[in-house]
Amino acid sequence: VRYRNRFGRERSYSTGFEGAVPFIQRRHTEAPGGPRKKRGGLVALIAAVALVAGIAGGAVGVAVSRHDNTVATADDHRSTTVQASNTEKNEPSPGSIAAIAKKALPSVVTIKAQGNGESGTGTGFVFDTEGHILTNNHVVAPAVTGSGGKLTVKFADGSSYPASVLGRAEGYDVAVVKIDNPPKDKLAPLTLADSDKANVGDATIAIGAPYGLESTVTKGIISAKDRPVASGDETGAQASYMNALQTDASINPGNSGGPLLDSSGAVVGINSAIQSNASANGRAGSIGLGFAIPINQAKWVADTLIKTGKPVYAQLQVLRNDDYKGDGAQIQTRDIQGQPAVTPGGAADKAGLKPGDVITKLNGAPIENGPALVSRIWTHKPGETVDVEYQRNGQTMTTKVTLGSREGDTPS
Repeated sequence: VRYRNRFGRERSYSTGFEGAVPFIQRRHTEAPGGPRKKRGGLVALIAAVALVAGIAGGAVGVAVSRHDNTVATADDHRSTTVQASNTEKNEPSPGSIAAIAKKALPSVVTIKAQGNGESGTGTGFVFDTEGHILTNNHVVAPAVTGSGGKLTVKFADGSSYPASVLGRAEGYDVAVVKIDNPPKDKLAPLTLADSDKANVGDATIAIGAPYGLESTVTKGIISAKDRPVASGDETGAQASYMNALQTDASINPGNSGGPLLDSSGAVVGINSAIQSNASANGRAGSIGLGFAIPINQAKWVADTLIKTGKPVYAQLQVLRNDDYKGDGAQIQTRDIQGQPAVTPGGAADKAGLKPGDVITKLNGAPIENGPALVSRIWTHKPGETVDVEYQRNGQTMTTKVTLGSREGDTPS
């Protein structure tokens, strides 16, 4: 921008933000040769970015009003300086967002994972006083899926510690990280809420490292509950399912694994994915549609991982027909590659379900499609009994299913 000063001399200045590197869906690393173009859709919130912001040149003049009703411009030799009368540190009001953030930030960590040529940044939070950190599976995946894996946990005060993955559940997209030498004075676990009691319209606060900007705090509300979400990696594969809390709090790549807090400062969910309209250059950001794993489910998964190191999933023990275009989730009509559509002696078989049946409700909740069925089943534990409504030959029928079990992330 060019202008003339009060002496008539020509001057110029420039200002801008530059250099944000695009994130990579799900696997939080850039492939060799630079980032690839992405389409809009559900994406995991990881960031493999470096953000540089710079302001060069002069500053724009600001007009301030004076008691004589005149205006002082940038070229006016007269100036007005205002100084705060109270220079003491301003403490946030109890119960305010600022107070909640101040208390929670020391327990929220930035996780950096690298291995096999991949690297990225996500978020996590202190789960207990033993050094366990709760986060998303896709945040830590690069450190465990290739050679040369390395994981570091960085606290808000800047201190960093090496860590290891204790256990991870790909299907739930939950992982537990253990700090190798836990700093006992920093391990203040965040309080966990009862996510079943969350209401649409409740206030939410998200903390994370969007695009690598650590300790970022945003606010919003719970805009929907029980939202079936299937999110996958950059190849388009759908690897994880959740019956999510939807929020309009601004969350972006790098928020993955971070806490979604309620108005009391308790964790109600783990930020995991966003619906995004990616631009032609592959960048994607918040459009107010974020999804969090309800903390009740995440806590059960985390406790299981800490105890055994392996995830456990509730199973209907059928094959889904994801090509079915009608309402509901259809069981495959035939065996696929030697695998029966309904596992003999399995949960569905014992309840009388048959190949071709279309499941329309589970415990009274409508089932729109196959992924929605998985998301709903995984809100339950193995051995629980659920009511199933289904259609067979145009007739609506009901049955009770005692869910089966699967240990580990190998396909059922």
